[in-house]
Amino acid sequence: MVECMNPALPISQQCRLLALPRSSVYRKPAEVSAEDLAIMALIDRHYLARPYYGSRRMAAWLATQGHHVNRKRVQRLMRLLGLAAIYQRPNTSKPAAAHKIYPYLLRGLTIERVNQVWCSDITYIPMAKGFLYLVVIMDWVSRAVLAWRLSNTLDADFCVEALEEALSRYGRPEIFNTDQGSQFTSDDFTGTLKRHGVTISMDGKGRCMDNIFVERLWRSLKYEEVYLHAYATVAEAKAGISSWLDFYNTERQHQSLGDRTPRHVYQEACGYVDDRRCRPAALPPLPERAREVGKCSPSPTYPQALQSTKRFILMLRKAKALRQPLHRQ
Repeated sequence: MVECMNPALPISQQCRLLALPRSSVYRKPAEVSAEDLAIMALIDRHYLARPYYGSRRMAAWLATQGHHVNRKRVQRLMRLLGLAAIYQRPNTSKPAAAHKIYPYLLRGLTIERVNQVWCSDITYIPMAKGFLYLVVIMDWVSRAVLAWRLSNTLDADFCVEALEEALSRYGRPEIFNTDQGSQFTSDDFTGTLKRHGVTISMDGKGRCMDNIFVERLWRSLKYEEVYLHAYATVAEAKAGISSWLDFYNTERQHQSLGDRTPRHVYQEACGYVDDRRCRPAALPPLPERAREVGKCSPSPTYPQALQSTKRFILMLRKAKALRQPLHRQ
């Protein structure tokens, strides 16, 4: 709101009218140091395995990793990440005091069909320098990710955009479950759900298990994609996460779904299935020259396991042709 380039009023008068200190205009916020980013990445990774660790235990664990930092620094970095130890607290601060908190409606409810319950959550995505925030909309039964958005701020706009995309593409669910974060309790987000006639459900305080499926998605995403690539730009992060989520929906088989993919389960329940998009990717077929005896030289375009299989088949054919016993090698 302060005009710094060719102002009609001096900056001091603008700050006085806006009741702002001039130091907040002149001084640029300090960037997060590389050391803090490395510590934040360690905290985020360990928090997935030990979500009950507070600042004291996290500081003690960081010392074993070669980072001797005090508890206050760990508290500051955990606040920056939006992480807090999960335990029962008699008195906790509300994420947004003016926002309405809705009750949790899934306790004791039998969820057995798609579009009966959708859920959503936000997580932190570390980068080489800085971090982003990711929100997804997931179907509870099929585990399919219906929509997602990346943002560098924690406002509610990117959550509303993901919600509107999911509603426009897949219809509306009966119940929508989230945590009590200020993005999900905002009037924009809850108002969108009410306009579409969706019943709103919210987790209890400190109850990560109430939204366990999307929490499990974060662990898979970070260990299988995010931690393996230090994204340098937002474009790289968006491309990498988009590729992994497409793999998750269309190729990653789930044992709880009968070794089917989330997209296959969702589309099968909706009455339409595109086998090309729902079946896991198969190995490439054998080339014609590999079927001829004596012409199966290793090719760099095929996996080593496939080359071993082709060699075994050729040996078997030779043994049958010569009627000699096949010695296992």
